[in-house]
Amino acid sequence: MEEVLLPTGIVLLVCSLFICLCHVLWTKLERLRLKLQRQGIGCPQPSFILGNIPEIKRIMSMVPLPEASSNTFEDPLPLDCSSILFPHFKQCTNQYGRTFLFALGRVPLLYVTDPELVREINLCKSLNLGKPAYLQKDRGPLLGKGLITTNGAVWFHQRKTIAPELYMDKVKDMLNLAVESARTLVKSWESVIESESGIADIRVDEHVRNFTSHVFSRIMFGSNYSIGSELFPKCRALIKASVSPTILNGLPFLRYLPIKKNRELWRLEKEIHSILDVAKKCNGSAGAGDMLQMLIEGAKNGELGPSSPDQFIVDNCKDLYLAAFEVTGIAAIWGLMLLASHPEWQARACAEILEVCGGHMPNANTLGKMKVLKMVIQEMLRLYPGVAFISREALQDVKLGKFWIPKGVNIWIWLLALHRDPQLWGPDADKFNPERFANGISGACKSPQAYVPFGVGARICPGQSLAMLEMKVMFAVILSNFSFSLSPDYCHSPQFGLLLEPKHGVNLLIRKI
Repeated sequence: MEEVLLPTGIVLLVCSLFICLCHVLWTKLERLRLKLQRQGIGCPQPSFILGNIPEIKRIMSMVPLPEASSNTFEDPLPLDCSSILFPHFKQCTNQYGRTFLFALGRVPLLYVTDPELVREINLCKSLNLGKPAYLQKDRGPLLGKGLITTNGAVWFHQRKTIAPELYMDKVKDMLNLAVESARTLVKSWESVIESESGIADIRVDEHVRNFTSHVFSRIMFGSNYSIGSELFPKCRALIKASVSPTILNGLPFLRYLPIKKNRELWRLEKEIHSILDVAKKCNGSAGAGDMLQMLIEGAKNGELGPSSPDQFIVDNCKDLYLAAFEVTGIAAIWGLMLLASHPEWQARACAEILEVCGGHMPNANTLGKMKVLKMVIQEMLRLYPGVAFISREALQDVKLGKFWIPKGVNIWIWLLALHRDPQLWGPDADKFNPERFANGISGACKSPQAYVPFGVGARICPGQSLAMLEMKVMFAVILSNFSFSLSPDYCHSPQFGLLLEPKHGVNLLIRKI
């Protein structure tokens, strides 16, 4: 038989495609791995396509999680969340130290809990250290191209538009909104307690979210705040549908396929866009000076990148929702659980609030005098920060301390390990002890870089003052009206999807004081 010869061009094309595929699937990651290994950074050996995902899943499958029907412990706090949620990190830390490289699929990630390296990241002002590309890819329907995910001039314009609206002088004007929302929460609990003859078993999650959503609605939409009641359930559903990113299963192209989950994401994204379109029209007619109006103005000028003006507004609304409403709400939910399981600190905070406020609602002056409550909130954020990872990507080669981080390497600062490291916080690092903050952050641990609940560097959360104000007001009003303890139905089961949440919610037994 005659031999069939392929044209030289086709052979070259096939060879080129094969070389490109090998580069994407293997050589690129190997090159980055070797560069870091030469600098003394350990790296567990990745598999060919999935990276370290198979080993991570194998280790995670060996860790039993508490079920809703098996609440057999009294004090949930000694539970080592880091070891339960990501035991792979604990094993690698024991083997390689506080800094090592691993891979999710073909995405290289530098795990960091070394406070000195965290300090270098915190001090880095270069725009070459930005947010990872996978956030826009895997979290696109939720985060889009807003403040949380963008880089360079686009991010700078967004930050310049949003951050001034959250400076302390503006936040002080939001105090009355928080007090009003706290009053509504108190009334809702009083109604339930009255119907239950003096003590009620209440799942507090939605009550807390109603509190933060009311505050955020008024800030974002002004007089049109009722829009929030339609928008927030859609955003909440979008978060739930986004909790399993493709980066964690090694299938980067799955997001393009019309599977059930993606169709749900696309539907919710479209519905949220429609609601915000209505909000923009209402805002334009009312001429309100709220956050939405600031975004509308910001969309008219400045660097928008590939986003249209409409997309600029929608994506930043969603990002602000996530940070100001959801993250703050989750942190406050964890806080109620901690106070319920530590009645001695609940009593101390309550006594301080009653003494400082004298039976009145809190104001800017009295909030500043609540030292015990501030310590309690700082300890809450140490043990259960709503955002468990701080993520960055080297957009170009970046010098951080003694290390050169190559372009393309992602960085994860795992807060649950950093905030609970016994070498930094002492032998009681896993326990709730607000007293450690009696002399501030510098007196609480060996390195101030070991406490970063609001992020690091130029991209530190611009809304941290608002978050602290909301939590101070909410706890002050609740503690001056109620006492509470953990319900027998409560099961301590932290879950990490997009944020660090209580898997089964938080049920409390609540009494009116």
